[in-house]
Amino acid sequence: MTDTLPREKLPRHIAMIMDGNGRWAQERGLERIEGHVRGTEVVRRIVEECCRLGIGQLTLYSFSSENWKRPRQEVDFLMSLLKQFLIDERPEIMRQNIRFRIIGRREDLSDEVVQEINETERQSSTNAGLTLALAVNYGSRAEITDAVRAISERVQRGELSPNDIDESTISNSLYTAGMPDPDLLIRTAGEMRVSNYLLWQISYAELWVTPIHWPDFTNEVLHSALRDYASRERRFGGLKTPTA
Repeated sequence: MTDTLPREKLPRHIAMIMDGNGRWAQERGLERIEGHVRGTEVVRRIVEECCRLGIGQLTLYSFSSENWKRPRQEVDFLMSLLKQFLIDERPEIMRQNIRFRIIGRREDLSDEVVQEINETERQSSTNAGLTLALAVNYGSRAEITDAVRAISERVQRGELSPNDIDESTISNSLYTAGMPDPDLLIRTAGEMRVSNYLLWQISYAELWVTPIHWPDFTNEVLHSALRDYASRERRFGGLKTPTA
């Protein structure tokens, strides 16, 4: 059982790519949007379980910058679903002491969605439990591009010397500034790629892929990922210390 794992062996930060909503629905003869509805229910359950386990941060790939290419009806539904999620879950976010964050470019989102994002972030800003970060209109290459642009502007203003730019300068210029890097990246639906997600931040994350589609992702599947993570030896490029 996961509860028997020492707390120090649980990841501090879990990132998830929630894949397979549409395929789950199509396999059941349903509209793709039904998979997204079911997927939102799974988000609620997994967030609650991460709170119970004492996980420090959960970051969910909710809507990528590439997802705008999907049919307009599906995109509109996803934006409506996000807005309603923010409204409906705000009391629960406060009850569970969750700090809510959004990472990604907000300028392409509707004013209504941004308003609900800002309000949820504002109300939860002093909460000290799980940090729940949703990656919305997010793409890692765009994030790094924005960081480079911001650093260049600092150099141009004379606030920063090019010789002083280091990894921390870049990290502190990303959307995730101030957040710990993910320890564990979970992807559902069996795809063996990271899909432009947290490319800088997952440099040393452990990867765990399951063929299960996101709407069928359960607490038990999460526990399996955590047990596997706890059994791994993380060397961060170093060598195992030899034993006598």
